[in-house]
Amino acid sequence: MSGIIEQERFTCAIGAMQTVVAIRKAVPILHSGPGCGTMVSGFFEHSTGYAGGSTAPCTNASEKEVVFGGEAKLKTVIEGTYKVIDSDLQVVLSGCTSEIVGDDISQVVAEFQAEGKPIVHVETAGFKSNNYVSHSNVVNAIVDQYVEVYAEDGTTKIDNLVNVFASIPYQDQFWKGNLRELKRILEGIGLRVNILFGPESGGVAEWRTMPNARFNILVSPWFGLDIVRHLEGKYGQPFLQFPYIPIGGNETSRFLRAVAAFAGLDPKPVEDFIGGEEAGFYEEIQSLATFLLEFRYGLPNHLHMILDSSYVLGISKFLLNEVGIVPKEQFIVDGVPEAFQQAIRAELAASSAKREIPVSFDPDAGKAQEAIRAITHPGRGLLIGSGWDKQLAEEKGFDFLSASNPSPYRLVLTTGYLGYQGGLRLIEDIYFRVLGTYS
Repeated sequence: MSGIIEQERFTCAIGAMQTVVAIRKAVPILHSGPGCGTMVSGFFEHSTGYAGGSTAPCTNASEKEVVFGGEAKLKTVIEGTYKVIDSDLQVVLSGCTSEIVGDDISQVVAEFQAEGKPIVHVETAGFKSNNYVSHSNVVNAIVDQYVEVYAEDGTTKIDNLVNVFASIPYQDQFWKGNLRELKRILEGIGLRVNILFGPESGGVAEWRTMPNARFNILVSPWFGLDIVRHLEGKYGQPFLQFPYIPIGGNETSRFLRAVAAFAGLDPKPVEDFIGGEEAGFYEEIQSLATFLLEFRYGLPNHLHMILDSSYVLGISKFLLNEVGIVPKEQFIVDGVPEAFQQAIRAELAASSAKREIPVSFDPDAGKAQEAIRAITHPGRGLLIGSGWDKQLAEEKGFDFLSASNPSPYRLVLTTGYLGYQGGLRLIEDIYFRVLGTYS
């Protein structure tokens, strides 16, 4: 695709520095111009982590490095980083300048690897891909250059140990809450979980056990698929792909049963766990039904979203089947490759045998906004998107929920929308905003 994209909701490839930031005591080192790290940290909210944002070491490539090359400066920055930052892993990410000049970053990093330093290099020039794609490239580079070297045992499989890949750190602002809930429910059915990112992970020590997992779980319609395919080829680990964020009772139970069947788990404890979770979830849904029936004013009855593919699928299924808000035209803006679009359409169509949910794929969110401006449906609407869509919701008289980056109108720390608890939180967030319009 060529031309100008309005309101792009992801970053260029070097945005995958946030993948590194999300690993405990891992440090991204940018071999790039000084603006790259600033751009990334400015786009994502609360993204500094242990060594991100303005803390991330950078070569700050200038005209001098363009003319004479920046390899010597990169080596100096790496040496300095080891002196001033207590790190378990360093990941060197290249920007456009260093790759256009042709710096041999792999050779510089290889010198430190030969000294036994845990350091990795990844090509993340912005003109090569976006951060959805480079997230997989960073993970695979860590597997090849770190896990392969430092894993204590790369062959023995541990019963019921799984590696889980789902929300991309910081790109999905709910990543911490989602991964926490994923770990909780998977452990609830009897699995041991390498969640790999965030506070629920054991840091790089957990990464070193990746080869010991029996299989891998991918919760995504397309991004991250390169990771599980790579691990399948490298360690003989099969993978289960669940193509959207499971939200609420129906979809979370479906997800857990699919995982249990794939893992060959004893069905009884699995169903016992699901039964307990569903009991608590549907008790709250029953209370919600009473509120909806007795509420005297208008509530939203239809929905538009400008989100990534995983959330469009997951939220559509949940709100349609368990809350009663009908998805209308949906707009997927995560740059889904054409090869995956038909499967996403089919999954969305399977949400209901009675209702068609139109969907478009275009990273240009400005076009999505213009389309919504031209659409009219009876009743009160709900728009879920990013902070850029707040004004559109006001124009249309819609209720609005900010659920993607950039999101200047809400603070997200550990909130997640995945699972049983995430479904209840999503309901709370929607109706909190709806009720806030009445006085």
